[in-house]
Amino acid sequence: MQFFVWGRDRQGGFDVKVKLNEEHWSFMDGYADQLIARGPTLTSHSDDAETTGSLHIVDLPDEDAVRRFAYEEPYYRAGAFESVDIYRFHNHTGRTMWDFANAVADYHRYLVMTTDVGPVTPTEHFVLYGDLFTTDNRARVGQAALVEAPSLAAAASVLPIAEAHPWEFGGRR
Repeated sequence: MQFFVWGRDRQGGFDVKVKLNEEHWSFMDGYADQLIARGPTLTSHSDDAETTGSLHIVDLPDEDAVRRFAYEEPYYRAGAFESVDIYRFHNHTGRTMWDFANAVADYHRYLVMTTDVGPVTPTEHFVLYGDLFTTDNRARVGQAALVEAPSLAAAASVLPIAEAHPWEFGGRR
């Protein structure tokens, strides 16, 4: 089962995360074979951007496993997050972020989410796209896409009634 896990930073969370990067990456190393996508949401795509959250899409056996993943993670345990959203994720692309090779010069990457459940026509600029469900898979609550686009406004237009956040591929640097 794939799960979408997004920890939204609390004020001051960035400083906590900077101190714990190695612990976070080591924790994620234990899930390397199960990660579908990972990376920070950001204030912008500039060199001085700060994180606003941490996104992970991970393939785990059940709700208990995803809760351990989310709540034993070092950033969470240290109080870096204001909230953590956990959803079942039905991946319509059938790939991981590492399978995406369509990077366009001068485009950036974004996390786009909506509570709308209307039809979407994915393009070659979708890194991943899927439906969001409650963790028990009983109710569809929205959609999420990781996309590349020339701007935040262009990214926000791919899903109806969307919120969009600068995002980048994550992992060890």
